[in-house]
Amino acid sequence: MDDTAKEQAEFPAAAGILLGLGLGGFFDGIVLHQVLQWHHMLSSAGFPPDSLENLRLNTFFDGLFHMGTYVFVVLGLIVLWRRGRRRPLLWSAKLIAGTFLIGFGGFNLIEGTVNHQILGLHHVNETVPRDQWVYWDTGFLLWGALMLIAGWVLYRSGKRDLSRRTGWGTALTAAGAAPEFPGFLRPAPHSEAVPAGGRRRRRDPAGRASA
Repeated sequence: MDDTAKEQAEFPAAAGILLGLGLGGFFDGIVLHQVLQWHHMLSSAGFPPDSLENLRLNTFFDGLFHMGTYVFVVLGLIVLWRRGRRRPLLWSAKLIAGTFLIGFGGFNLIEGTVNHQILGLHHVNETVPRDQWVYWDTGFLLWGALMLIAGWVLYRSGKRDLSRRTGWGTALTAAGAAPEFPGFLRPAPHSEAVPAGGRRRRRDPAGRASA
């Protein structure tokens, strides 16, 4: 398998990263906004959820936030579908997990930097004393950085493993060997056409077909 063919058949990193961004957003919105209720979208921007009117406003912007993360997931699925329908993909758990972590960690870093630090729209845990908010915000950023680094390491390891496996399969195929390939590299079994009468023709040792 040449480099161009391998690149076309490989699991698309963009799809995994987009799905990771969406999953990161859903985790933030569902777990931190709704289940734990540590903050809402505008809870530190002059609209604390201490009145019904402010709670309605925050709920509306929480919904817009979820819509944005939903778009990331849909885009990731579209990229995956478009690549997968062209030819079978070379799946790898390391490639999938690595790109998911890159996207998830990237979401934490972007959202934590923009919304928490620059704009100050909200902070990670607003249920603790205000002087402790900075620790939760910093931990959120560190968590994102660790996921991003771990995802990159997994992704690079998956690329190396895939390169070794495809190179090994190509070399053995060129040498005329018939190894036991992994499922995604195993060639399709040869099938011989059956005549209209329904009987498959037999071949004698010389290779001539007989009825």
